Amino acid sequence: MNPPSLSPGSADVLLFDLGRVVLDTDFSRVMRVWADHAGCTPADLAARFVVNDNYRHHETGKIDDATFFQNLRQSLGIALSDAQLLEGWNAIFAGEMPGIAGLLLRASARMPLYAFSNTNPAHVEHFSKTYADVLGHFREIYLSSSIGLRKPEQEAYRHVVSAIGVPASRIVFFDDSAENIAGARASGLAAVHVRSSDDV
Repeated sequence: MNPPSLSPGSADVLLFDLGRVVLDTDFSRVMRVWADHAGCTPADLAARFVVNDNYRHHETGKIDDATFFQNLRQSLGIALSDAQLLEGWNAIFAGEMPGIAGLLLRASARMPLYAFSNTNPAHVEHFSKTYADVLGHFREIYLSSSIGLRKPEQEAYRHVVSAIGVPASRIVFFDDSAENIAGARASGLAAVHVRSSDDV
């Protein structure tokens, strides 16, 4: 996937995904915590975990955390409490991406920064407090669970572009998902596929 041709003055706004762009995530950490509570192996749970409607509905605010966890208990076949599931669910966050705080600080002195993340209420409550300093560089953070739309839907990008209030072509979007990058480009944004902070 070729990066966009960018030059000084070619953008008015920088828009960032959060997971694996600003905040480091590691889903194996979730599996380890749940497996420890459930008395099974992480591989057992990983084989049963799927991104299904339960997951997508949680990320678009259609169901709450309790309903999501109840559905998880059924699909994973584990009898964990909401507190145990929440502990594992939030264990996905493994710190800030290396060097990103300094990059955001430098960039924020030049132009406005925004974020757009597919996420859910439980994660929002956790990362908003734990990573408040690095997230403070963003003027606004658009969350799928708040706006009811997920990447890579073009309607989601249109919503965010409209809220920011500048043309899509003047926004540079950073995301680690090739699917989300394709959706952003189809919506008129200049998009950079992030594999490490070097790409930012």
